[in-house]
Amino acid sequence: MSLISTLGKTVTGALLAAALMASTAIPAFAQEYTKDNPLKVVLMLHGTQGDKSFLDSAVAGVKKAADELPVEVKIIEAGYDRSKWQPALADAADSGYDVVIAGTFDMTGYIVELAPQYPDVKFIDFDDAPDFANCDCDNILAVQYGTSTAGYLAGYAAAKLSKSGKLGTIIGMEFPTVTDFKVGFDQGAKDANPNIEILNAVAGTFSDPAKGKEIGLAQLNQGADVIFPIAGGTGLGALQAVKEAGGGKLAVGVDSDQATIFAANNDQAQADVIFTSVEKKVGESLFLALKATIDGTQQYGQRVLLGLKEGAVGISKNAQYEALVPAELRAEVDALEAKIIAGEITVATDMK
Repeated sequence: MSLISTLGKTVTGALLAAALMASTAIPAFAQEYTKDNPLKVVLMLHGTQGDKSFLDSAVAGVKKAADELPVEVKIIEAGYDRSKWQPALADAADSGYDVVIAGTFDMTGYIVELAPQYPDVKFIDFDDAPDFANCDCDNILAVQYGTSTAGYLAGYAAAKLSKSGKLGTIIGMEFPTVTDFKVGFDQGAKDANPNIEILNAVAGTFSDPAKGKEIGLAQLNQGADVIFPIAGGTGLGALQAVKEAGGGKLAVGVDSDQATIFAANNDQAQADVIFTSVEKKVGESLFLALKATIDGTQQYGQRVLLGLKEGAVGISKNAQYEALVPAELRAEVDALEAKIIAGEITVATDMK
């Protein structure tokens, strides 16, 4: 089972939807969308599908929209050549779509540049935000995620599970949307064990599994027995390093419920070393934003920051979590989660 039960998902979805829509900005213009007249949506990936993490979560969200809503979706994989990103986004904006979706700090500048040129197109910028006070961005919705709170829970559990007293973290690049995971993870780990040692490395890329594996192996060789790669495709290599190391070494997944994804892709051995993942529910937030756009209730011209309270982030509580995390520790984590949501525990954040 994932982070929340079916009933919990319904409640969390409502909270997430309300958080997305709450604003004084002008709402989207209501139009009748049907199967014969669908909302036309394009998701432009500055990369490719198959990272089993961040980009795949976005893809899952728009595919869910295509399955459940009057939405027609196209997915563009622009690859990892930066010179192709702006032209690909410009082509998407100029191709008659109602909503253009792209994400992260890499794409925000291009979105801000294009949005005034296409006032009838709505843009969703996920995992980053423009400076709304200083841009013509009334047709942009920016969705960001406060991951430090969920990172705290994973860090606490990781420190309690560690036998060596050493953890490893691997960051793709040092940006707030990335480092926010680690800020919370480190705080939770130190609250669990003030003497915990946390090794850290910056890979400088999100698309190099070989480099991720090299770093992961180095941290394992230095005594770390739990590795947390916050590095997209690069992190896949680190997860593989943990799997191959054996000996009870564990990993924390990122962005998506990676253990469940690996299990579904016939790599049970990989799934079984990922005791939880810190989930950034990109896909669900995109689905709800598109649903509200169809309803005519989605507010644009705003930034929303979503966290644990809204159900936009969390940790995976699946079969691996149940098997690898003792019941007593799971209860501790649940109690900490409730305290964070209630404001009784303040978790540091890089998201301002």
